[in-house]
Amino acid sequence: MPTILLCFFWSLVISMFAIPSIMYVAEKKQLLNVPNNRTTHLISVPRLGGLAIFGGFVSAVMIFGKVNQDIQYLLAGCLIIFYIAIKDDLVHVSAFKKFFVQILATGILVFLGDFRITNFHGLFGIFELDNGISYAFTIVVITAITNSINLIDGIDGLAGTLLVTIMLIIASCLFFVENELPMVLVAVSMAGAVLGFLRYNFTNARIFMGDTGSLICGFVVAALLVKVVEKVPHSNSPILAMSIIFVPIVDTVRITFIRLIEGKSPFMSDKNHIHHRMLFAGLKPITIVVILSILNSVIFGLFLFLDSLTITTSFFVFVLVLLMAIFVFHFLKTKPNQE
Repeated sequence: MPTILLCFFWSLVISMFAIPSIMYVAEKKQLLNVPNNRTTHLISVPRLGGLAIFGGFVSAVMIFGKVNQDIQYLLAGCLIIFYIAIKDDLVHVSAFKKFFVQILATGILVFLGDFRITNFHGLFGIFELDNGISYAFTIVVITAITNSINLIDGIDGLAGTLLVTIMLIIASCLFFVENELPMVLVAVSMAGAVLGFLRYNFTNARIFMGDTGSLICGFVVAALLVKVVEKVPHSNSPILAMSIIFVPIVDTVRITFIRLIEGKSPFMSDKNHIHHRMLFAGLKPITIVVILSILNSVIFGLFLFLDSLTITTSFFVFVLVLLMAIFVFHFLKTKPNQE
């Protein structure tokens, strides 16, 4: 427990105290996110908050964590994503290049670090996966989760609050699993780093996390969820893992489907995410953050206690709840003059 607290507070302090200097340099060098028709902010804001998150996270893990082989490969993947993401925050990088680097980082994690989903635990009657299917499926899952966290970063405080919630839930799930303390320390280190960032982002944001923050956080979330699926002694652990990121899944599924139906690229940016729909319905950003964070936690709690259901039944319940959420968010009534 002392080590867990050390990781949390070290990353929080490093992140929180690094941000003023980052904002100063960003404003001096005009490294700002300028408002446009795809953003909700009205003034130019630095988007290099991911630097502070990355610094707080990595320093806490390296100093107070237990750096075994799993952690080494996880940090190696994070470092690769860091390079392409920071470049994108500074000068813009094409979606293809970012996707290629994500696949490279995920490959290191999966093939060298052996972070793999090897078992469906009886979902649709499937248990152990063949190695080839296991590798391919895990790469798709990690890449999808990484980008889903990136997509939800759209209004002040939302991605950060969801990430802190998600990381603490994951840490709680892995806390009692034998030999998974290193991953618990990773989760609390990231939670602390993001919480330090939220000090400047929660309302009237003075800095954004940018791709550096959202992609690295998404990558770490994905890696930890693989551990949840493989290690947590819950009869429906794959569904439990999905419930931990319920809100990002809702947004990603909805926005991807809409863009494909309209003949647009799933990677394009727009203002049609669930948080935008809520914003256009007249809700304040802080209200949206609270509602979506509570929703995410409630859905996790629901599936945590649905362990009496078979995993296939649990999956269909999850899909039903997912579709209901997509329906509600999609048909939110827009107030006049809000878009």
